[in-house]
Amino acid sequence: MRRYQRPIISLIARMTKDRALAEDLAQETFVKAFRSLAAFDTTRRLSSWLFRIAHNTALDALRRSRSPVLSASAAAAPSGRAAEDPASPPEPDPVEREALGNALEAALAQLRPEHSAAIVLRYEEGLSFDEIGIVLGIPEVTARSHVHRARKELARLLTASGWAPP
Repeated sequence: MRRYQRPIISLIARMTKDRALAEDLAQETFVKAFRSLAAFDTTRRLSSWLFRIAHNTALDALRRSRSPVLSASAAAAPSGRAAEDPASPPEPDPVEREALGNALEAALAQLRPEHSAAIVLRYEEGLSFDEIGIVLGIPEVTARSHVHRARKELARLLTASGWAPP
């Protein structure tokens, strides 16, 4: 539980957009996993199994609450970005880095839950597309498609909020 608590909460929080709910659902995830421990296939990775339970638990909670997807107008947009300066160092300053992080969080919150989950599993948890497919209950090709579409949508949202690529 200690090893997977943070990643599970992170995944659920991205899907539900509610940190307190994510903590409750993470606890529910671990209870479900404990009760189903006998059904765990030891030839598979424990992390994939736990993420699958967490994903399904979050989806169930979203269905129960019929929580609407966060609209673009509801997300906070950054105040803007400083003009590009060719003489500036390649590493952004901490304020700009934090603003970009906030913009990315806001953009992630606007993605469909399955796309957000796919991005989090791929880039935060480092899962392969096959493992993402197992967690989300979809074929590997669909997992690749979710990540690709999520990246395109993130790029569009970030560009629209003033974070165009250099």
